[in-house]
Amino acid sequence: MITWMQRHKKYLIITIWISTIAFVGAGFVGWGQYSYGDKAGAVAKVGEIEVSMGDLQKAYSRLYNQYNKVFQGNFDEEKAKSFGLQKQALKQLIDQSLILNLANDYDLRVSDAELLSEIKSQDFFFKDGVFSKEVYKTMLSRNNLGMKEYEKDVKKQLLIQKVLTLLKVQTNKNENQILSTILNIADKIDYKVLSDKQINVDSSDKILKPYWEGMKQNFMTEVSYDISYIKHAPKTTKKDALRTYIDFKKSKLPSDVKTTQATVSKSNNLFDAETIEKISNLTLSAPFMKPVEIDGTFYTIQLVKVNKSTPKSFEDAKAEVKSLFIQEQKRVKLQELANNSVATFKGTTTKFVTQADALELTLLHPDEAKDFLNKLFTKQEKRGFVDIGNGKIVLYNILEQKMLNNSQQSDTLAKLKSSMFNEGLINNLQSKYKTEIFIEGL
Repeated sequence: MITWMQRHKKYLIITIWISTIAFVGAGFVGWGQYSYGDKAGAVAKVGEIEVSMGDLQKAYSRLYNQYNKVFQGNFDEEKAKSFGLQKQALKQLIDQSLILNLANDYDLRVSDAELLSEIKSQDFFFKDGVFSKEVYKTMLSRNNLGMKEYEKDVKKQLLIQKVLTLLKVQTNKNENQILSTILNIADKIDYKVLSDKQINVDSSDKILKPYWEGMKQNFMTEVSYDISYIKHAPKTTKKDALRTYIDFKKSKLPSDVKTTQATVSKSNNLFDAETIEKISNLTLSAPFMKPVEIDGTFYTIQLVKVNKSTPKSFEDAKAEVKSLFIQEQKRVKLQELANNSVATFKGTTTKFVTQADALELTLLHPDEAKDFLNKLFTKQEKRGFVDIGNGKIVLYNILEQKMLNNSQQSDTLAKLKSSMFNEGLINNLQSKYKTEIFIEGL
């Protein structure tokens, strides 16, 4: 389950559509204080639908509780950051909003009767085996949710379910039989993990310098811009700033207006990314930029000189060159080591494993093991190796092979086809509905 969640984060919104319900049942966890009633803070807009900070906090809390359950209570904020939980939560909300835009375009609706039926089916609102309005109100209150807000969210989730149900992918008997056969093939293998951490690379200047000489055009200085600018007083209006801009262009600045000289670039940026982009579009024949407002202050800028990109000296490029050289050499030498070892290596013997048995390969991280097994079951050779990335190659020797009698794969193909279809659906909707994100770092 952990492996699936790590590798298929992008499908969570499709497979876990009852997000509001899961939230109420598990309780709230957040990375900061926020009032759900505050609708002013939109973090994104998808088509005609806005995503609020409250939506993001709730989505984060739902994911946190899902992971915490998988990790048996041992999930914390550090793990949440390593999993990129905030980004996952925003991705879920954006995918939801894409589907809701589609629902609106086709005028799909959720009736009050459908809403009531759903709420009355949620057993954490039950008392003595039946729905209780008092329990309903109490549970929402404990989770800092109002009834109108909760019911609006449940309607959204029901509408998403309605869209996906209408687009449900069907499978046939032959497809299920084929997939069942593939997934029930089991191999007993010897395997050994080779890592580039085992490989030492000579990266002395004697070796690095000729390498740099042959590709120095790949290590260039950054384009920079010499500018002269005016930082207007904090209370300056745009109208006043424009007057100063005209005087600046005519070289008729009042004596009390001071200009500042600076050299700026994308990495050495006194302003913001948008302003640097505008500076890069200035020319020496048209060097003046109209006043731009940054954090409440106006700036008027003149381009003085463009410092073009040139090859870095060996010393300036050395750190980049060394990193690239070591990475390249390790990759080559690891491949050589695999080629020289595959015929004779002796490794760790597994029991019979299928593609679903990643956790049995204890020498690999579950993600790596899943990748290895997926590739292994496409191989024709009895002995060989699989490059699983991250500087690792797995040698394998298939000792035995057999068919298992496992009938629990009946819905796997439907899930697989649905995941592929839903990914295509989301990609299509992304091109149809514009997405704007207003929160930095996500």
